[in-house]
Amino acid sequence: MFSFRVEEEPMNDKEIVWVTELILDSSLHKTTYFEILTNLSKKGYHTLLFGMRSRKNLGPVTTEENSGSRSFDPPRFFFVPVRYLPVIAPAIHALVLTFLLPAYIVRSNPDFVIMSPDISIISSIPVLFLSKFKKTKLILDIRSTPVDTRGLRGSLVKFCFNISVLIARRFFSGITIITPMMRKEVSGKFSLNSKRIGVWSSGVSIELFDPKGWDRQGAELRTKMGLSGKFVVLYHGWFSTSRGINETIEAIRMLSQSNSDIVFFLLGSGPSVLELKSIVKKENIQTNVIIHDNVEYENVPKYIALCNVGIVPLPDIPYWRFQSPLKLLEYLAMGKVVILTDIPAHRSIIGEEECGIYISSAKPIEIAKAIEYAYHNKEKLEEWGKSGPTIIGLNYTWEKIVRDLENYLLSIDETVALGAKYGKE
Repeated sequence: MFSFRVEEEPMNDKEIVWVTELILDSSLHKTTYFEILTNLSKKGYHTLLFGMRSRKNLGPVTTEENSGSRSFDPPRFFFVPVRYLPVIAPAIHALVLTFLLPAYIVRSNPDFVIMSPDISIISSIPVLFLSKFKKTKLILDIRSTPVDTRGLRGSLVKFCFNISVLIARRFFSGITIITPMMRKEVSGKFSLNSKRIGVWSSGVSIELFDPKGWDRQGAELRTKMGLSGKFVVLYHGWFSTSRGINETIEAIRMLSQSNSDIVFFLLGSGPSVLELKSIVKKENIQTNVIIHDNVEYENVPKYIALCNVGIVPLPDIPYWRFQSPLKLLEYLAMGKVVILTDIPAHRSIIGEEECGIYISSAKPIEIAKAIEYAYHNKEKLEEWGKSGPTIIGLNYTWEKIVRDLENYLLSIDETVALGAKYGKE
């Protein structure tokens, strides 16, 4: 059931093992891991991803595989087969890794093991003893601080995050984080030396998210879905109650009373999907709100191409302020104007460029005003959106993101005692 493929003639002597508790055949957050590993592989690293899967066939895992051409050693994947159950599946995965990860380190002696701040951190405990005899360095990678921490599951997520950072502070060789702003936040909370924490952001494949390559397919999809002549506002990704989606539906309901041409198109999945469908049915706005199942990542640009504007209505609450929203970067790469809340996470990416229409809050009335503004300026949207690809090309290509991560990994001083590295100086 479990096997590892060890390269006979490595391209260089660097190997990176990445550990995640994601269900990699269904999670909407898997893209970052596949892209970062693929691009590290392009630079000559051996890469291996430990994760979970719930289906026998994982399907395509990188955009490179779909291109049919590859001139590098591709990432390897190790999946714990488990049916997803909240809390239980991640716990099983962590237990399996507690035995398998040390065994792999003894066998292959990788240079880096990168872990997320979740329950899988328990598998690092036996590895810490091995680190005295092996060259492997442990890195904690923080993509997000805990979100939706209500209830038992939320409390467990928050607990695992806190324990992970404390363990990394004392014993790990490095910590990386998604934005400079989040680095400052986490450093202050856990008394970390921010200068010793690396930053690498979300990224976008500019080859896949190339607007010129999707115009025709986007237009065809519009026609197929009966959206010709409609003004389409797109949200894609994870559906939950804290992301401003309910408020956007209410804004659409308000607008639909005087304008039936405006359509809110939701693409994705998540815990609130049934609630959203119930609201749409109750308000009788099925023609103005379309909820579409998630699609393979390679098809996401086609759906972005069919919209007039994207929307990222994250409310101004602590765990959204310092993120790096992947959907925002993908809209920009496709040359789309984005309606978005005026929070640091968004300002740090768009600044004052015309491709962003800021709203002061995620209240329905503010969202409605912004959508109406975009609607009345729809002839200008293409011109306004031209600055988006430029932003991505300068700051958020995967080549640039991987360079940031690689520079940090190579800068870690192996001679510094692990226990003294991350406290404030």
